[in-house]
Amino acid sequence: MNTPPPPHTSARLTRVAALVSAVCLLVAGCSVLGASDDGPDADPVGGPGGGMKVALITHGGKGDAFWDLVRRGAEAAAAKDGIDLTYASDSDAAAQAALVREAVGDKVDGIALTLAKPAAMRGPIARAKAAGIPVVGLNSGIDAWRPAGLLEYFGQDESVAGQAVGDKLDEVRAKHALCVVHERGNVALEARCAGVRKTFDGDTDNLYVDGSDMNAVTATIASRLRQDSSIDEVVTLGAQYGLSAVEAVEQAGSRAKVATFDLDKDLVEAVKDGDVQFAVDQQPYLQGYLAVDALWLYRTNGNVSGGGTAPVLTGPAFVTRSNVSAVARFAAAGTR
Repeated sequence: MNTPPPPHTSARLTRVAALVSAVCLLVAGCSVLGASDDGPDADPVGGPGGGMKVALITHGGKGDAFWDLVRRGAEAAAAKDGIDLTYASDSDAAAQAALVREAVGDKVDGIALTLAKPAAMRGPIARAKAAGIPVVGLNSGIDAWRPAGLLEYFGQDESVAGQAVGDKLDEVRAKHALCVVHERGNVALEARCAGVRKTFDGDTDNLYVDGSDMNAVTATIASRLRQDSSIDEVVTLGAQYGLSAVEAVEQAGSRAKVATFDLDKDLVEAVKDGDVQFAVDQQPYLQGYLAVDALWLYRTNGNVSGGGTAPVLTGPAFVTRSNVSAVARFAAAGTR
């Protein structure tokens, strides 16, 4: 016959059972406290970054050194965070959109992308959001990232940067600027030239060139300089195009000066030599790094830079002959 335990023993067993149940709840269910169906999963991939897949998809063209800097920054963040990073790019908006859809189909844990032509990206971004994939923006689309529903944005306010260049041209007493646009319809590039025009007291003309053909870029700039000797400043919107403008000035026998947006190691040498007056550095390495790191922070700790309402600015900063030595060694290493 089973004899029931004394009353004090029964009460003690009840307390032990309750304690065991509480511990089990803490171990198994504490992550539920404060969780939201709409928010990120805490450590969703089994460890800090372990197994997390991120796709970086840009509108960069082949052979453009600028995008090499963006990619190196992204790769540095991925290495730090233990992320499996894939990089893809296409200067054609429809092809870039297709790359985003492929990333969604691959069930990545996060996507970082550029919005050079925002309308083409609306559908793919909506598909990513429907799949629960966080998407952040970088480099292009500072006026479009919030309407597009992106989580965060890292880059330069191109209008503000253009206005700063306009002020700089007034300082050097330029009178007639030629703003060279190497990709028609790119909202960031158009904003740069519009910004220059807004603050520059002189005349500003836009010149559209085929950025995929560097020889054609040089020839087109040189031809325009020959046609209009009043142009005393050529402003390009990428480092390699700045170097093309230097060559074009020589070919045309023009006295025009050259200034440019963006920086690479060859452009640094041109600034050192005085061939280029100044460069506007938006820090592309930093853009790639922050975008990838932001996705890791969001997935592992729920962080959102800028609170999801303000962009994180990486520029503009002016690099001139007087301060170029401060960034020269980083440019030589391929990170500026």
